[in-house]
Amino acid sequence: MKRTLILFTMLFFVFITACTNEKEKEKTNDEPSSSENQPVEKETAVSPLTGNAATGSIDSRPIAVTINNHPKARPQSGLNKADIVYEALAEGTITRFLAIYQSEKPKIIGPVRSAREYFVDLSKGYEAIYISHGWSPTAKEMLESEHLDYLNGLFYDGTLFWRDSTRKAPHNSYISFENVVKGAKENGYSMTKEVAPLPFLSDEEISSISGEEMLEAVVSYGSKPEWRIKYVFDQQLGRYKRYSGDELTVDRETEEPVLLDNIFIVQTDHRFLDDYGRRTIDLNSGGEGILLQKGMMKRVDWKNVNGRILPYENEEQVKLVPGHTWINIVPDLDKAFQNSAEKGE
Repeated sequence: MKRTLILFTMLFFVFITACTNEKEKEKTNDEPSSSENQPVEKETAVSPLTGNAATGSIDSRPIAVTINNHPKARPQSGLNKADIVYEALAEGTITRFLAIYQSEKPKIIGPVRSAREYFVDLSKGYEAIYISHGWSPTAKEMLESEHLDYLNGLFYDGTLFWRDSTRKAPHNSYISFENVVKGAKENGYSMTKEVAPLPFLSDEEISSISGEEMLEAVVSYGSKPEWRIKYVFDQQLGRYKRYSGDELTVDRETEEPVLLDNIFIVQTDHRFLDDYGRRTIDLNSGGEGILLQKGMMKRVDWKNVNGRILPYENEEQVKLVPGHTWINIVPDLDKAFQNSAEKGE
């Protein structure tokens, strides 16, 4: 009897221990681990051409628009939304812009002007849909022979493009982003694209930007005031304002100023093509450049990397300040670029 009681006690102890262990195991499995309790940080999507936090899809296909810069075309519409703007001579001392849009989609863009082959080349660096109203013979040949995606106001005047009655041709052709999408759909063009990102500085790197202090600088395309551009660094905003002569560059609809984070002035070889004054511009050979960032000026070189004009120093690519970039293409850097302080302004 005593032996039976001992055996029963031992069996009961084993049973209780097993049940306790099973409950502890279940409790452990039910409770999340300490790592699971930690909040997971989501990576913020970054716009590939500005380096800023993206507000929309980062695989939105860029569009490249030739925008008129004749004094009668000012102020323009949509320039303040462009990620990148190239400015180059078209005829005589008249410049035009190639505005690259990816992170923002302006409602109205214009006035739209005719294509030039060097603008087509630059748009290819972003695999953009090219928007123009008209074209030079060489630009026409390039767009057609290379089967590039484009929308030309010559074929859509009054449909995708419209004329502003308050301005005279050729300074009155406009297009909306909505109509760009419509035209792309009609032609079977894709509006999505994996866009190769530009290199941008971190906050720590921005705080250590070096160079010569230059809060104002001038880029001249001619002797007349309307072809004289002034960049002024607004220390409160930490960005540059752009002036044509003494007139602030603003958006026509909103009157918001064009605010810039990188000004890149590059010297390239220019040659005349015809009596009309059209030019060809060498965008491939590289050369001298000047980079303005955060009120500092640095002399650098430029290289064409996969169709994009980028700054280099000691054979290393110079990173950009996150934000909007303006690239002035000039035939002679020494003649075109001036320090406003040296001029006594």
